[in-house]
Amino acid sequence: MNEVDDAELKKVMADFLELGHVENIIAMYRHDPRYYDWTGEILDDERFAVRIGVSVLFEELTRLEPEQTQRAVPSLAVLLQSESANIRGEAIGVLGIIGGEKAISQIRAMENDPSPQVREMVDLVLEESA
Repeated sequence: MNEVDDAELKKVMADFLELGHVENIIAMYRHDPRYYDWTGEILDDERFAVRIGVSVLFEELTRLEPEQTQRAVPSLAVLLQSESANIRGEAIGVLGIIGGEKAISQIRAMENDPSPQVREMVDLVLEESA
């Protein structure tokens, strides 16, 4: 039997999110919580539908198992250093969905981002979490 390596599995997960098969990825995350550690890598995708899929994924996971979603914060925090303002903004959005002290402190650290769009996202997320 052929084993699927992690890089290939991350690509498959992103492809599923692009196609709107979020329920499959929810089941995978719930079955194996180590996938939370991959969230940043999956979100760091040029495909807008994948990034939207990650947001939808975390809206549902936050409802189902909010304590587990905190595991994704470190991988999302890495994306806050991305050269892409879009990726930084997407990471802030998902951190806002996750909520909690760790996520909110990461968002607050971006209040002076050079991108006006990122700063706007920070303000929006902090306003919603207040």
